[in-house]
Amino acid sequence: MDPKDIDLKAAFGADSPDSGTPDGPDPAEDIDPAQAEAMAQELSEARARLLEAPVADVVVNHAIGLYELAAIHLTASEPDFDQTRLAVDALKALVENLPGRLGEGEEMLGQALSSLQIAFVQRLAEVDGT
Repeated sequence: MDPKDIDLKAAFGADSPDSGTPDGPDPAEDIDPAQAEAMAQELSEARARLLEAPVADVVVNHAIGLYELAAIHLTASEPDFDQTRLAVDALKALVENLPGRLGEGEEMLGQALSSLQIAFVQRLAEVDGT
């Protein structure tokens, strides 16, 4: 890929409120062509790795991220139950709507979901003092 073919302003959100102002620098202008070429190459390699990975493995990996996100919100000193519930519900949607399609990680995700649901109820009772 030729670095001059990369639209740096589009790639780095030149139209977003956080990207340069009339009085400030445009972050896209700070990237030299060699750096842009390296970034394009890294992106191309990442895409190639994703194409090689079974989709079920990638989905399971993301589901584990949802589990971890729920656990972080649930175990905070002041748990955010709404945020926890959203992450748990997202994990539940994957587990319950993709039976038989998540490969080797499916059983583990089912167990993780069950443990999160139990922990949620316990933590809610703990915080409510019941």
